[in-house]
Amino acid sequence: MPTRPATAADIPHLLPMVAALVEQHEAWDPERYGALPDVLDRYARWLPQRAADPRSLLLVAEADAPPPAAASPTPLAGFLVATVEPNIPIYRRAEFGFIHDLWVDPPHRRRGHATALLRHALAAFAAMGVAQVRLETAAANEPARRLFASLGFRVGTIDMLRALTPDDRKDSH
Repeated sequence: MPTRPATAADIPHLLPMVAALVEQHEAWDPERYGALPDVLDRYARWLPQRAADPRSLLLVAEADAPPPAAASPTPLAGFLVATVEPNIPIYRRAEFGFIHDLWVDPPHRRRGHATALLRHALAAFAAMGVAQVRLETAAANEPARRLFASLGFRVGTIDMLRALTPDDRKDSH
């Protein structure tokens, strides 16, 4: 599957995918993934920065065929955005690659695009000298966990969440 670094011209094609990703995550867990109303504007500013930053990755998978019955088919099947992040200064590993988002539009799934994007990202991080890559996945996203495991990812932590209530403030005084 063809993947490549994204360009500024790709950003308008990525924003509908971002909208779908945000909507899916918010449906799975609105407490964890509740996005700001201007999330697409924020991505529209953030993604070009990632494309230009040599310590970031913004990759796209090119569509092998247009999706069926699409009103305006995009030439892209999916995208991946990742950055090199500093670790807190108590660990031997000073930095790690972090995959923020991976998305393949539903009509293009199960064709190898996500695997190709991940392999491209792993190779790019290795070329940067990054020795570890991390990511998070929603608890509801079992297919993604199977994909990540097939490429050598393992569970490193279990992320837990608890919303605080007004009663919690009372307990601290």
